[in-house]
Amino acid sequence: MKSNATTRNRRPVGGFAMLEALVALLICAMGVLGVVGLQSAMTRAQTSATFRAEAAFLAQQLVGAMWTDRTSNLTTYDTSGTCNAVCTDWLARVSSRLPSGTATVTVTNAGAVSIDIRWTAAGESQSRFTMATSIN
Repeated sequence: MKSNATTRNRRPVGGFAMLEALVALLICAMGVLGVVGLQSAMTRAQTSATFRAEAAFLAQQLVGAMWTDRTSNLTTYDTSGTCNAVCTDWLARVSSRLPSGTATVTVTNAGAVSIDIRWTAAGESQSRFTMATSIN
């Protein structure tokens, strides 16, 4: 009889379903935060890759212009001296297409060309693209 009396006086345990729901909600929230973090990292990497591709394209564009004008005007593309009109336009494109974009072009009399492009994306350190070629 005693066991019967203790069973009747015992209260049913409540709130267990609420605890399960809270744990499930916590796990779901952690998953959503992980996906948001991954999306942020992918966006940052894609932006960085876009700027690198743009820098490579701009360097190739200047080298193409140099190849078409390689006879006697090659040294006029050097940014340490007098930069010709094509070079000046190209420098303006670098600064407009890349964030805080700057470029240095070095040309020797032997036809060795070095193009150094730098830019700084928001919240990142300075990035750099360097190309060296020979135009004969």
